[in-house]
Amino acid sequence: MRELLAALPKNHDPNLLVGFENSDDAGIYRLTNDIAIVTTADYITPPVNDPYIFGQIAAANSISDVYAMGGNPITCLNLVFFPSKKLESGILHQIVSGGLSKITEAGAVLAGGHSVEDDEPKYGLAVTGTVHPDKYWSNGGARPDDILILTKPIGSGVLFNANIKKWVSKKAMERCIETLTMLNKKAVEVMSKFDIHAATDVTGFGLAGHGFEMAAASDVCLEITIHGLPVMTESLDMYKKGMSTGSNVANRKLVEKHTRFDIELPKWHQEIVFDPQTSGGLLVAVPKNQAGMLLQQLISSGVSESQIIGKVSERQNSLYLVFK
Repeated sequence: MRELLAALPKNHDPNLLVGFENSDDAGIYRLTNDIAIVTTADYITPPVNDPYIFGQIAAANSISDVYAMGGNPITCLNLVFFPSKKLESGILHQIVSGGLSKITEAGAVLAGGHSVEDDEPKYGLAVTGTVHPDKYWSNGGARPDDILILTKPIGSGVLFNANIKKWVSKKAMERCIETLTMLNKKAVEVMSKFDIHAATDVTGFGLAGHGFEMAAASDVCLEITIHGLPVMTESLDMYKKGMSTGSNVANRKLVEKHTRFDIELPKWHQEIVFDPQTSGGLLVAVPKNQAGMLLQQLISSGVSESQIIGKVSERQNSLYLVFK
């Protein structure tokens, strides 16, 4: 996809503040001197059997792209793919009801949507938000000596796969789902009081993939402390037992030429940074003198698993990620 987008003609509209050049989470278009719209779309396949929870996770995942730009979601459109000849309509009702619960919690409204007959259920949202054209965040802008903060633990991808084989405890799965259905709204409300130099949400490309995109867009290197990462309960145990996901190999391949491990780890432990997330947390780069206060306020506001995970340094050659 990166190569495909790079081959497309560039848009020179000066009001397009953020396009697809740096793989940002959403596009931003300036309407006036005070208002820009944030626009994005995303959908997923069911990571759980419960249709209501599926809807919640999918909606939180879609809305997160607006939060990652520092924006405020205002309207949503349902994107529905559903095998109506195989599954009863009540299941679809539960999916969109779960989605609506998160739309409402975000302070946005459901304005309509589009449905397609498909063999496998898929659900998500097209989301429009607003942000001040001088105050949006992007994944470019991280500066050497910035501190990196991650607001949610990683590891949901392997937990969902392992849960199919009933390897994961009920308590660990419940905690995982609780994390994924939590909006990044509170985190953004806290962060808006600080100087966020760069931001992204950690989703399908994993921490390594989205960290690489931030580093490349900012022309810096991210130094990430492996043992400082917030990790979901039992996720490392699942990798140690031999479980993985269909995305880990591709996520590793995406960044391996630009990544170095300066810490000796078994390969199964390395896999956690390539684990694909759904409705993941925000990864932000913040000035060193603000990091401690930001972390303290995140935790006290209920974003309790936020952690400092590393720092930003000058880029060396083609090296964008160092795990220490």
